[in-house]
Amino acid sequence: MNLDQWLAHQQLQHPDAIALGLDRVCLVAQRLGLTRPARHVITVAGTNGKGSTVAFIETIAREAGLRVGAYTSPHLLHYNERVRIDGVDAGDEALVAAFERIEAARLTGKGEPIPLTYFEYGTLAALLLFEHQRLDLAILEVGLGGRLDAVNIVDADVAVITTVDLDHQDWLGADRESIGLEKAGVMRAGKPVVLGEIDPPASVLRHAYRIGASATRAGCDYLIDDLPGGWRWREPGYAIDLPEPVMDAPAQRANAAAAIAALRALDLADANIAIADAAIAEGVRSARLPARLQRIERDSVEIVIDVAHNPQAARQLADWLAAHPVTGATHAVFSALGDKDLVGIVVPLIERIERWWLCGLHDTPRGLSGTALADRLRVALDGRVVDVLPDVELALRAARRIATAGDRILVFGSFHTAADALRALDTGP
Repeated sequence: MNLDQWLAHQQLQHPDAIALGLDRVCLVAQRLGLTRPARHVITVAGTNGKGSTVAFIETIAREAGLRVGAYTSPHLLHYNERVRIDGVDAGDEALVAAFERIEAARLTGKGEPIPLTYFEYGTLAALLLFEHQRLDLAILEVGLGGRLDAVNIVDADVAVITTVDLDHQDWLGADRESIGLEKAGVMRAGKPVVLGEIDPPASVLRHAYRIGASATRAGCDYLIDDLPGGWRWREPGYAIDLPEPVMDAPAQRANAAAAIAALRALDLADANIAIADAAIAEGVRSARLPARLQRIERDSVEIVIDVAHNPQAARQLADWLAAHPVTGATHAVFSALGDKDLVGIVVPLIERIERWWLCGLHDTPRGLSGTALADRLRVALDGRVVDVLPDVELALRAARRIATAGDRILVFGSFHTAADALRALDTGP
């Protein structure tokens, strides 16, 4: 099978798209003989900011001369984006070879084959590919939660929890305290954990103290100071002046700061890991990630693409819009998955948007039609100018026909929404 056929096959090997738990994936990992993906491992969990924090850690570490692997999810345009080795996406052949080994392992032994989810296949494949690359550092992004996520079969030298907010409540719990405890499951006794928000849930702190994890807290153990044209990261006995990140959002300083704290913890634990100030500064400046307030200019209209898909991310997006006004109108092309808090995503942005283009998502079973999305948002958007289109491409095309010089088109919501917009902008006028 080629890569696309393998990915289709994986969708059929477990009755649930999401099935949290480590027993099945641990058993397959044991059959594969997996040991350790790299000399050092950093695991990144959190509601928002995981991907950006991984990008900062990866870029800084590579600037320091380390050989780095990064596993992230979901992907935007190509599955291969999920596994990077020294900044290069894994090739189809390497992924297919890993899937073949995983399939053989889950089918061996007595009894029924071990069912794996799509995410579990991908996690095991990344670990297989990393293990044979003699990496200095593997950075593993948690898919969902932490405690029962497949990534958590690996003991991290440093854990990072970026933020904790409401998302995936059906699996993680109904409030920040419950969700925080699930994310705290990536901590390890006696190992550092970086807490990237100033006021994390009490459940996170209690768990760190309970197991003896060494917590490094934003706003307490490390601080951020404003400087003209940049900012300063500091902790007792050390400070560094830094440029603004290329990734443009108020939260990106916090994500970069958490990344620096994680690498500082790793540096202190291993004298062979040397992260120079120049590597930190260049990594912070140059780290990039698509669809995080990605700005594209077309016909004097700014198009901004962002994967804000929960209320916390929507509030941060609203703050960015307020800080970056345009002379004209702001149009929003929006779609998200049906299991999201759609009203909670839209409400923080209502006062920043003059016209809404609601559209459907068709390449995922969790997607909604444009009409169903509009029905869910009817009360929240009452009195607003709303158009409903079948898909993202048509909605973006319609918004671009209306927009004039000085306007902004904001495309946001699901990763699927961002991916469809990027494809449309790449292939069409």
